[in-house]
Order: sequence, then structure tokens, then C-alpha cells
Amino acid sequence: MVAQGLTRQERLDSALQVLYEKVAGIKAIVIVNNDGLLVAAYPPDDEEADINPTNSPQVAAMAATMIGLAQKTLSRLAQGSMERLLMEGEEGVMVFFPAGRASLAVLAEKDARMAYILYATRDAATEIAKILGY
Repeated sequence: MVAQGLTRQERLDSALQVLYEKVAGIKAIVIVNNDGLLVAAYPPDDEEADINPTNSPQVAAMAATMIGLAQKTLSRLAQGSMERLLMEGEEGVMVFFPAGRASLAVLAEKDARMAYILYATRDAATEIAKILGY
């Protein structure tokens, strides 16, 4: 749980840091709003794309587009609201969870324990939605 005496941005940054440090196998985490704007990222931007490759406006826009398309597809197929979106690549896994009018995206190592990542990320998305106030 994140302290309440901090600014909203500090609370978001703290929530991301806690998730990153608590769960083995996470490479990077971002919060993206539904308009495709980057809200927060961890690890923070150190001017090196290899530290957090997800920390870019282009990736934020692409993530919002994928999430929007997944939500529209589920709606069109009458499958209810999106609970999560999971993509697997040769080098890693990316999972997105709705967080109110934003989404939490986690980039994980291919061999990470996905059940633990999914559980912890779902809980973090709920906390982030509360911090953002929606």
C-alpha cells in the first residue's frame, strides 16, 4: 500500500516501484491513459532506452491502441469487459490490465512465473485506479 501524504505522481511512482521490486521477472512497468499518453513508468527514464524500453510516447500510443482494439473486439463478440490482455513474444511477455480510464502494462521475462505476475499486477491495477481517482 502506498502512503497517502504524497502527491498523486509520487504515489503512482511508488506503486510501480513496489510492484517492480516485489515480483521477480518484471523488466518494466508503465501506466498509459486511454488517449495513449504515458502517465508513469518504472524503472524511471534514465535516457537509455534499454533500461525501460516501454518508456516512450510511441509505445504508450501503441499500447492504448491495442487495448482499445481488444476492448472493442470483446464488446463486438459480447464477451464483456476486458480483464487483461496478454502478448507473448520470443524474448518476453507483455500483460495489460485496465486501471480505470488508464491501463497498467508490465513487460516480463519469458521464463517469469506468470501466475504471480498476473496476480500482483491485477492488484496493482486496482490500486492505481484508486490513486488516479477512477
